[in-house]
Amino acid sequence: MSSAVEPIRWKGDRLELLDQRLLPQKTAYVTCRSAGEVAQAIRDMVVRGAPAIGCAAAFGVVLSNGSPESYEVLAKSRPTAVNLFWALERMKKAKDLESEARAIYDEDLAANRAMGSLGANLIPERARVMTHCNTGALATAGFGTALGVIRSAKDKKISVIANETRPYLQGARLTAWELVQEGIPCTLITDSMAGHLMSKGEVDVIVVGADRIAANGDVANKIGTYTLAVLAKRHGIPFYVAAPLSTFDPSIPDGSKIPIEERGADEVTGYRETRWAPQGVSVRNPAFDITPAELITAIICEKGVILAPTREKLQALISTGV
Repeated sequence: MSSAVEPIRWKGDRLELLDQRLLPQKTAYVTCRSAGEVAQAIRDMVVRGAPAIGCAAAFGVVLSNGSPESYEVLAKSRPTAVNLFWALERMKKAKDLESEARAIYDEDLAANRAMGSLGANLIPERARVMTHCNTGALATAGFGTALGVIRSAKDKKISVIANETRPYLQGARLTAWELVQEGIPCTLITDSMAGHLMSKGEVDVIVVGADRIAANGDVANKIGTYTLAVLAKRHGIPFYVAAPLSTFDPSIPDGSKIPIEERGADEVTGYRETRWAPQGVSVRNPAFDITPAELITAIICEKGVILAPTREKLQALISTGV
């Protein structure tokens, strides 16, 4: 199974990125011809999702012929998703930049499909699956992590509850759009409704993605994920995290050391041309939060499923690949 969504298109002398700021109203691509333009697209959320950011950055290096400045400008684009830095490190060691960038892209697609297959085994027939943010084709090279698991479980007659994911509405704008395109039944809710539905027995399983996984299994993901994990524990609902090995960061001992990006106040005070908050109000806008490993039922990656993740289990997986 594949996806018709193409978030990243490499054209040899340019990179075309599906402008996710305009979805679902409009489908348009932004053309990047330098590392600086790719970095700006990452900062501006033209492209988002940890694996997709890593893929885009790799092609950004190609566009600037691997200049030292290209690595520097791309590394500064967004701080939390480790896939960005993982891809840049791979590119620094590459002899053929374009071949390496293509390999990163192809490997992400393959990893997503493997994750989807492994994760689908964890999803019961006719399950009502809650997800948060957007972890689909739009967030990757083109298939999806958590949404890839959902896509792979489509034949089980599942349905999806998509949290809108304030403040940037990736769930409402992007996840709901992908699921409608895919023909998978989807119900959109506001983030604050999640606990109510769990308490009513209307959620069977939760699957989310990750932007960085620390050595002990703590997970950084879109703000609001921690809340869902606490609620899932309270209600006895399995809580799964789907992410490729490129999202694992063994150099970070635990979640407290993961840098959390703070974004602009305008994302909270309004949306696009509409403002609903009063001028002069103070705003906090952390884009991610940390979910402790003890709240996670399992982490799904392309090499397997790590039940009740611990430092030892993750270390064994990373060192042996099994």
